[in-house]
Amino acid sequence: MAATPQAPAASEVRSWLLRIHEAASHRNFQGTFVVSGGGNVASAHIAHFVEGPNQYERIESLDGRQRKVFRINNVVHTVWPASHVAMIEQRGLLNSFPALLQAGDDGLGEWYEVRPEGTDRVAGHGADILEVRARDAYRYGYRLWADHASGLLLRVDVIGVHGHVLETSAFSDVSIGVRPQPASIVQAMRRLDGYRVVRPVLTPTRLDKEGWALRRVAPGFKEVSCVSRQIESPREVRADAQALDPVIQTIFSDGLTYVSVFIEPYRPDRHGHPMLAALGATLTLSERHGDWWVTIVGDTPQATLKLFAAALERKKP
Repeated sequence: MAATPQAPAASEVRSWLLRIHEAASHRNFQGTFVVSGGGNVASAHIAHFVEGPNQYERIESLDGRQRKVFRINNVVHTVWPASHVAMIEQRGLLNSFPALLQAGDDGLGEWYEVRPEGTDRVAGHGADILEVRARDAYRYGYRLWADHASGLLLRVDVIGVHGHVLETSAFSDVSIGVRPQPASIVQAMRRLDGYRVVRPVLTPTRLDKEGWALRRVAPGFKEVSCVSRQIESPREVRADAQALDPVIQTIFSDGLTYVSVFIEPYRPDRHGHPMLAALGATLTLSERHGDWWVTIVGDTPQATLKLFAAALERKKP
C-alpha cells in the first residue's frame, strides 16, 4: 500500500510564505504585471530597489487614467498627471502584488492548508507552485507561483469557494537582480511643482473610542490598524480639507488577506442605496447604519463581509 503523503509542518509552511514575503521586500526587480478578473484587465510597470535599509518603488499604470505611485519605505506619493494632483501619505501595510503576504503570523496553518504542487514557468522564470487552500468559508484559496531562485512571487490566482479562479495577478515580464536606481524615484517624488498636493490626516484611534463595537470578527481575523482619516477624491480636491467628514478605517487581517471597515457620517448627497459589488476577487459592501454609512471591503467571500457588517454596532452614549 502506498504511504499517505504527510501534510507539511507548520514551520515549513511558514518558511515557504516567509521566503515569498522577504523576496518582495529585499530583492531588486522590475517588470510589467497584469491583473485580470471579472472581465477587467489592468497592467502596470513596477520597479523595486533596495539600498541599505531602504526600499524604493515605482508603479505606473499602463491602462485607463494615468497614475504613478512612488514609495520610499512607508512614505507613498500617488500622482495623477492629468489633473495635476498628488497625494502624500504614510502606509504601514503594503499588500499589493507581489507583496501579498504578511510575515510573522504563526496562525496561518490554522486557517489555510499549504502544499507544494510541482513546478512551472512564468515570464521566462522557473517557478515553484504552492496550493493554498482555505479551511473554512470565510476566506478564499490561492495558487502561488514563486521564482525558484529568489522566491519572488511571479503569479497569484485567487480561488473562489467553488474552485474557480476569481482573479489573476502575474508578471508578463520581469528582471530580477537588476541594478538599483533609487535616485530615479527620489527625484520623481520631488518634482511636484504645479501639483495640488493632498496630505490626508491620519490619527491613530480605536473603534470603542469612536463609539463603535464589533461583537465578533470572522475567525482568524485580527485588527491590525485603526485610524481616523479624511478621504479626499483626487478628482475633487477641496481647498479646506478640514471641511471633510472624518472617516474611521479599521483593517483586519488573517495574515494572508485583509478586510477594511470604513465608517463615516451618512450624507444623502453622497450615499445611495445599499450595495454589494464585486471587482475580480474584491467585494465591497455598503449600507446605512442609522446616521452612519458603513463600507466594508475585502478579498473575501460575501459571508465574511456580511459577518463584519452584522457584528458592527453603535455603542449607547
